[in-house]
Amino acid sequence: MGSTKPDQTRARADRPSPTGAQISLATIAREWGRIGCIGFGGPPAHISLLRRLCVDQRHWIAAGEFEDGVAATNLLPGPASTQLAIFCAWRLRGAAGAIVGGLCFIVPGLVVILALATVFLASHPPLWILGAAAGAGAAVPAVAVNAASGLAPASWTRIGAKPGQHGRWLLYALFGGAAAATIGPYLVLVLLACGIAEAVIRRAVRPASSGPTTRRSVGAVLIGHAATLGGVGALAWVAFKVGALSYGGGFVIVPLMQHDVVTTYHWMTASQFLSAVALGQVTPGPVVQTVAVVGYAAGGIIGGLFAALVAFTPSFLFVLYGGPRFDRVRASLAIQSFLTGASPAVIGAIAGSAIPLGLALTHLWQIGVLALVAVWLLALRKGVVTAIVGGAVIGVAAALLGAQVSQ
Repeated sequence: MGSTKPDQTRARADRPSPTGAQISLATIAREWGRIGCIGFGGPPAHISLLRRLCVDQRHWIAAGEFEDGVAATNLLPGPASTQLAIFCAWRLRGAAGAIVGGLCFIVPGLVVILALATVFLASHPPLWILGAAAGAGAAVPAVAVNAASGLAPASWTRIGAKPGQHGRWLLYALFGGAAAATIGPYLVLVLLACGIAEAVIRRAVRPASSGPTTRRSVGAVLIGHAATLGGVGALAWVAFKVGALSYGGGFVIVPLMQHDVVTTYHWMTASQFLSAVALGQVTPGPVVQTVAVVGYAAGGIIGGLFAALVAFTPSFLFVLYGGPRFDRVRASLAIQSFLTGASPAVIGAIAGSAIPLGLALTHLWQIGVLALVAVWLLALRKGVVTAIVGGAVIGVAAALLGAQVSQ
């Protein structure tokens, strides 16, 4: 996983593995589809399933090469475990394998989450569905804090222990948290600014080189303002931010989407958005599938499919065009320094998103669910899926006992 590589046994990074000729696309479709169906639990579960398949059971990919793939995909924006699934399939059968493997990993969860969206976002859902949505949604703020706390230790260590480094980490995290809580649509700019600042401070890039990135950031703002016109362009922009501009794990999509979805375009109510986030956590496959629920709210099934297409296309492009250069990406001091600064801002943003998510709770009994889930996750260190399902069960019981529920 380090910079040293096994000498004779490692396949070259600029072409598919020599074993790929023995592996059919049908095999890739079957195995990646299976992982897409049973991959509950987010990126850790997906990485474990891919490692077990490709390294431990089938010996298709060397252990060191797999770990390098994990490291490289974590340097890219967008859903890292999805990119890892695409990368592993690419190593076996090139571009065709990447496309087949990636689609088979994504599609099962996409089908499930769109089916659930039709139920949860129906005009007049049954009472028990409203209760389940309210209960699961109440768990989401605690899930956000739990996700941030899980990412923080590695990021804290990564920035270093020299004078001022931990102070910068706290400052970047504060900026990210404040942005997520107050100026959601511009969070991307804050993440970019923190990454650029750290890169400049570390002299990994020349200060003058921040100009093109700044121009790209300004371009992103202009695109964002253009998207405020609504319609397809707005949905495309929201999905693109999720798929191409999100750093640091699946949950960062929450602050990237929330303000646009609830306040700017009114595609969902705040409670419906909580339900959408919960659905993304409990369905198999990538957590980024939440964007399909947003797309469904904006434009029905076609909107959901369109949002998923826009959000996942960058992951395929990153691997297909960047796979042969992953070694150089990992070795780039500029990229490493940028992510060292962006990472605490992302963690702060994820934690900060708990504030508007918590304020979206509308019933007193939901506060009780939130407290129980917080203890379950943060004190007892139990799983996210069980927390959200448990919240949904409590919500159903509350609704049937006469507690108030609403969309």
